[in-house]
Amino acid sequence: MTWLITGGAGYIGGHVVKELAEAGEPVVVLDDLSSGSADRLPAGVPLVVGSTLDRPLLDKVIAEHGVTGILHIAAKKQVGESVSEPLHYYQENVEGLRLVLEAAVAGGVRRILLSSSAAVYGMPDVDLVTESTPCAPINPYGETKLVGEWLLNASATAYGMSTVALRYFNVAGAASPELSDEGVTNLVPMVFERLAAGQPPRVFGADYPTPDGTCVRDFIHVSDIASAHLAAVRRLNAAGPQERVNLALNIGRGEGVSVREMLAEIGAVTGLDTTPEITPRRAGDPARVVAAADLIRQELGWSARHDVREMVASAWAGWQHRHP
Repeated sequence: MTWLITGGAGYIGGHVVKELAEAGEPVVVLDDLSSGSADRLPAGVPLVVGSTLDRPLLDKVIAEHGVTGILHIAAKKQVGESVSEPLHYYQENVEGLRLVLEAAVAGGVRRILLSSSAAVYGMPDVDLVTESTPCAPINPYGETKLVGEWLLNASATAYGMSTVALRYFNVAGAASPELSDEGVTNLVPMVFERLAAGQPPRVFGADYPTPDGTCVRDFIHVSDIASAHLAAVRRLNAAGPQERVNLALNIGRGEGVSVREMLAEIGAVTGLDTTPEITPRRAGDPARVVAAADLIRQELGWSARHDVREMVASAWAGWQHRHP
């Protein structure tokens, strides 16, 4: 059973490829390298450089590598950019997935694992976000992820596919320094960038209805994200010919961490002053988004292993590796 991993040379994708390869799962990677790097891939893992928008290439990869499952991670993921370039995001994230599913149907591939996001929920006014919490995305990025889940579900029904959609919460950390996040779009690397420039980290709003006034999020180590993918792959591999698996699952720790608490962790790890500069709220930032992680534990036997200190320490090691 060979798994095609789209976007496998990126930050999350590289960790997933590593996890599956070390577990003995045969994989092949398709990545356009727009934000990924071939250096992330373990030795011996085939890399095909190209886009999910290239249907003939998808057909070729599936046929030549005997693909029996597809793990679709490739996507554009910057919320702000999605607001300014919605057509580009729908093209890459929705049309790219549609073509992957089309190629899967043509190639007889019936196991699909989709990288989704907590962004599908929008601004949920609940203490814990369950998989049954209504989906109401508030930006084009979240919309494309929700439409992707709709496409997946419709394809599963029409073509007899087994599918899993994994909704990531706030990803941080690295399994090793060379696999660390190269981007500066998430909270932890954004704080590192400010500290490295001798500037105080920014906190966007400190007047939220939370214990310390700052936003609360569910941070999850990227290595835990990777192990959840392996658990989902094994579930799909084990499905019998007549069994249909169709799941949408949160990947989170089920614990909220405020921005101020995260800054304190970063200060403890780096030894630097993380006293913040308070700036106005950003539009669309909900006060609290924390996952309920019960269903993934029930369905896949998976739970997170890494805590916030491990996330910060590994991310800091990665930052120092990339910015010596």
